[in-house]
Amino acid sequence: MITRRKFLLVTATAMAAPYVARGQTVALNEAIAGLPQLHSLQIQRGDDVIFAQAQQGASLNRPANIKSCSKSIVALLLGTAIDRQEIPSVDATLREVAPRLLPANATPGSESITMEDLVTLRAGLERTSGSNYGEWISSPNWVADVLTRPMIAEPGQQMLYSTGSTHVLGAALTVATGQSLLALTRERLGDPLEIEIPAWTRDPQGYYLGGNEMAITPKSMLKIAVLLRDRGAFGDRQIIPERWVLESTKPYGRSAFSGLDYGYGWFLSASGYALARGYGGQIIAAHPARDLAVAISSDPTRPARSAGYFGELVRLLDGPILNAT
Repeated sequence: MITRRKFLLVTATAMAAPYVARGQTVALNEAIAGLPQLHSLQIQRGDDVIFAQAQQGASLNRPANIKSCSKSIVALLLGTAIDRQEIPSVDATLREVAPRLLPANATPGSESITMEDLVTLRAGLERTSGSNYGEWISSPNWVADVLTRPMIAEPGQQMLYSTGSTHVLGAALTVATGQSLLALTRERLGDPLEIEIPAWTRDPQGYYLGGNEMAITPKSMLKIAVLLRDRGAFGDRQIIPERWVLESTKPYGRSAFSGLDYGYGWFLSASGYALARGYGGQIIAAHPARDLAVAISSDPTRPARSAGYFGELVRLLDGPILNAT
């Protein structure tokens, strides 16, 4: 049974998205109606936003915590730093890029971890995510805590999902460029995309958290999805080097949790999506073959496991969303 509220949502979406068949629009609305954790969904094909809806009291224009989607943004910033020769290459080591980050008691081998190891989450050091996260952010020096953890895998070999790796990468970007991660994000993404980037969490040494807690609006999330879909271009401006985006969407590892491949900060699905994923069900996704960009925001306080809500979102991406395009 379609309630009056649901009828109005279906009608409004169909009027705003003339390029989606009415039956497909109804299917999308019915699909997201069964996802109480979902806050918003936007779909853009080419230059046209074909579906845009907020629910659960959310807004497309209000900043939402994108959680670990921040990791994908830090990865884009690394591409700009390499393009500007602020960092020599992805093969540059921590000792070469930011030696002052290495504590005196750093784990042997951590000085040789490369920028590629960090951006692909293959640093080899014990994870700071999951059950270790609280202990890590309670430490007096987040960077030093990461770099003194046990080396449990050979760097460059195994993907170990760890916010600490991306935080070290963000700190290395700050050292290499002389700008905070906030300033870099505003200058290299915020300004050219006309996105507002509020300040977010910093560690005890003042480094902005690289890999969590950034907040932008769902509409801004969609712009980043379009940027990735269009190989670093937005409108008539190349914002991220095209070769970096192409390299970013090659598989370098695989998540032990979701089974998805992982590139330079982006998960890669078998169906052709490159996507950023954040706790609670935050997603920034691009499907270049379908000329498709997708942004999903969700309740950031509830988990979204691969066998649970995140799996439902993947089925939404692979089913109704691809069918609507």
